[in-house]
Amino acid sequence: MTLISFLGPKGTFTHEAARLIGDELIPYCTIPAVLDSVANDETSFGIIPIENSIEGPVGITLDSLAHKYDLKIFQEIIIPINQNLIVNPGTKMEDIEDVYSHAQAISQCQEFIQENMIQPHYAVSTARAAKDIRGFKNKAAIGNRVAAELYGLEILKANIQDTDNNETRFVVISKEDHEPTGSDKTSIIFSIYEDRPGGLYKILGIFQRHEINLTKIESRPSKKGLGKYLFFVDFNGHKDDEIIQEILREVEDNTYFLKVLGSYPEYR
Repeated sequence: MTLISFLGPKGTFTHEAARLIGDELIPYCTIPAVLDSVANDETSFGIIPIENSIEGPVGITLDSLAHKYDLKIFQEIIIPINQNLIVNPGTKMEDIEDVYSHAQAISQCQEFIQENMIQPHYAVSTARAAKDIRGFKNKAAIGNRVAAELYGLEILKANIQDTDNNETRFVVISKEDHEPTGSDKTSIIFSIYEDRPGGLYKILGIFQRHEINLTKIESRPSKKGLGKYLFFVDFNGHKDDEIIQEILREVEDNTYFLKVLGSYPEYR
């Protein structure tokens, strides 16, 4: 039996992503708790969000992988985030005075909330919001279809998010690397020498020279003072590929910190 941990509770978008890869699912209340479960062999895999197309990167995921855990990204999952107005059966739009959800869901549905003059309230998760409105016809929640089904509620208005291209990328975390598939991505973290002008430009030039496509690059504070950053980079190829091994050697020679987060199949 393969146990899979995920950022809970049940009924969240992470739960929705987790259901795509297995059935033996265990919710944990925080991202570090999910990572701990894998590191301590309580579960074989953990699923956590890493970035949203609107809200950007999930800082605690990046920081945890960079600083605390020696774990690998084994797989990525990208799902569309369709936010829905969830209500008790029989509730009409004019009945609703308050709406509850996670802060990110609230921010993704600002136009709908303002147009309908509903008072927003933050909850710890979209699923908890759905659970807490049960029995109140003057209250609604914002969340996914799984949450509505789980708590015996109805979707009054579907797809109420402000933009249609709302997607979240989740990563499956493991102690093991994924074998090459021929269509892979690799994720790394590195820091450049602060006293070398053009340091980042030089690193990026390594990928350009070898004609390897970068799919993402972003910076995070290194937690060692203002102006000191870690760079997270995703690129095409597997770390076992000969050309990628050469690139990683060159990057390591030109940085004072390099960590390979994993190579995994590109989500399609």
